[in-house]
Amino acid sequence: MTDLRALLQLALATSYSIDRELGRGGMSTVFLAEDRKHHRPVAIKVLLPEISYALGGERFLREIELAASLSHPHILPLHDSGDADGILYYVMPFVDGETLRERLDRDGRLPVARALRIAREVADALDYAHRRGVVHRDIKPENILLSHSHALVADFGIGKMVSAAVGSQITHSGIAVGTPAYMSLEQAAGEAHLDGRSDIYSLGIVLFEMLTGTTPFHAPTVQAMIAKRFTSAVPSISDIRDDVPAAIQQAVETALARTPVDRFATGAEMARALGDVQAAGAPPPSASESRHATGLTPQALPSPRSIAVLPFTNMSADPENEYFSDGITEEIINELSRLRTVHVAARTSSFAFKGKQADLRNVGAQLNVRMVLEGSVRRSGNQLRITAQLINVADGYHIWSERYDRELRDVFAIQDEIASAIVNTLRITLLGASESTGTRRSANVQAYELYLKGRYYFNRGGLGRALTLFEQAARKDTSYAQPLAGVADCYFALANLSYLLPAEGYERARTAAERALALDDRLADAHAAMATIKCYYDWDWPAAEREFLRALDLNPGLANAHYFYALALASHGRAHDALGEATIARELDPLNRQIATGVARAHLVARRYDRAIEVLEQSLTLEPELSATHAWLAIAYLETGRLVDAADESARALALANVPVFTALDGYVAARVGSPQRAREVVRILEKRGGGVAIFVAWVYLGLDDHGAALEWLWRAYEEHSDWLIIIVAMPVCDPVRAEPRFAELVRKIGLDFSGSISRT
Repeated sequence: MTDLRALLQLALATSYSIDRELGRGGMSTVFLAEDRKHHRPVAIKVLLPEISYALGGERFLREIELAASLSHPHILPLHDSGDADGILYYVMPFVDGETLRERLDRDGRLPVARALRIAREVADALDYAHRRGVVHRDIKPENILLSHSHALVADFGIGKMVSAAVGSQITHSGIAVGTPAYMSLEQAAGEAHLDGRSDIYSLGIVLFEMLTGTTPFHAPTVQAMIAKRFTSAVPSISDIRDDVPAAIQQAVETALARTPVDRFATGAEMARALGDVQAAGAPPPSASESRHATGLTPQALPSPRSIAVLPFTNMSADPENEYFSDGITEEIINELSRLRTVHVAARTSSFAFKGKQADLRNVGAQLNVRMVLEGSVRRSGNQLRITAQLINVADGYHIWSERYDRELRDVFAIQDEIASAIVNTLRITLLGASESTGTRRSANVQAYELYLKGRYYFNRGGLGRALTLFEQAARKDTSYAQPLAGVADCYFALANLSYLLPAEGYERARTAAERALALDDRLADAHAAMATIKCYYDWDWPAAEREFLRALDLNPGLANAHYFYALALASHGRAHDALGEATIARELDPLNRQIATGVARAHLVARRYDRAIEVLEQSLTLEPELSATHAWLAIAYLETGRLVDAADESARALALANVPVFTALDGYVAARVGSPQRAREVVRILEKRGGGVAIFVAWVYLGLDDHGAALEWLWRAYEEHSDWLIIIVAMPVCDPVRAEPRFAELVRKIGLDFSGSISRT
């Protein structure tokens, strides 16, 4: 590399004095130099000649500009970059420290606290970069520098550039973007469009190595090692060292989930999970803060027949039984919510207090309830002990308590003798009378446990894992309806997020929902699932509304049914009715930020942009990482002329969830704020995905004010049976074409009748 050093010195003589080579890797060589102007040491990285040739100077400088804009305490900044006679280089501060690789090579493994702090700092840096659209693609110990015991992540943005080069002109050279031992499965498979969850996977491997001194998967060849990740579970850290809490193992397994949807959604989520291992989470906000954050007006005194069921504590020695204690809690919530005369806080709001030593008066104030049920579950083999206490939140008085010792022999012993016994006692305590829920249960304990595990992962966004578990439960007991409703929910979500084409996702959801209803016509969840199919895929609004009303008749406390009914009403231009249903959903589940978007959607359809902004902005104060909130906020900002804010919010939504709908939003906003080239690039990106994206391409063309193309793609969306079609046509994005005859015909074909309820601006 003497010749390269000489060439670099000759090209950069006026700015830098090259000292010596610091090291070299698969993509670059690093030199120590002095910045002549500022008299400071710097590190200059020079890309390999073949990569420089493939990229070209103009493209390199354009691509690295985004990386240069990153400014974060745990990201190594970029001072300078350039093209010196075909030599592509970038300049960073020289860090007086060591890389994490050097530290691991010396010490083997790190103290738990130190490893967690480094991982949290890297996760925080990743979250910042991902929100700005930058995916690292090569997180590994060599790219994590340690300065004064803190982490600095280097080489942001370089992986994307080199990936473009490798994928085009120099594949034959054998250069790999990313390091096989650390790259995600989707990166190893050669997927071009990676999102931040790929970096989360790599960080999970780095954390495993910091704790154990070795990476989790080993094999004689790279191909065998990657294949092993598809077939082998993550090794147990406790088998290697015994001072690592089980919660860390769980966090590592989440980061290393095979499918991105089952991983932490963001770096911030991973950082919080690791932080919670050592310290209790921050207390929930006060009642006044909670109401302000959701846009709630001051509530009336809670009903005497109002209750929240807090997550039962898992007292078992095995932390894997967490799903069981959560499942018992959810079963009790579901049983109680079917009672018309009891107000029951929904699951999401109750579970906001999981693992926190919350003051019960504060719980009562936030959830607007008079009583709280709390308890614990201890499981050892086939033996169960469940305790439960019903408490008056005003004075802490125990209204009722009971302990149940049972054997895990069949599901009736669990649900009928435990959950139903608790519910029956509460009925007497709260109502003074018995009120039947009429539910049917499985008699197969394995099916029941699989179902509980499915709900556990579904509630955490792990759709792939949840779907597998629900299907296994349904196979274990072919007369068990609840897992089939779960299967329908999973397929609906997968189609709505564009992981499946509408025809595939919704037809599979329909099959599961029909099977569930054939087994149990009184299962509210199955009717709610069928309602979404009828509404968003069949475009059969009368049938959809009948199913929504049937679900809510069976279970008036089903917050999600109220929420999806509200969205459907908004799509049909019934903004007032939608606001009413969304408000009920929010009252049932006041701490669920997803449900708050239902209120905002109703305001957007009614063109009450200021009210939508108020609700969404307040919601973000409690849950800043919900992508849908940022997306709807971007639209509201556009309609009120806040173009810069709209661009920021659309970028945040896409960084949090890299799915086609938010890609389309990014293109739409780009067009509206004066960046048509970016919008057309988004169109090209979407078209490359193939089927199922017509509605999103139409959305971008609406932003470009190309009415002809927009209408053409809207009709293609009709042919694809896109579930997003009835959502988009009611929104203000379609106002420019609302008076077009072809648009009116489309609206008629999908069964909408706005009857003047949507303004034509």
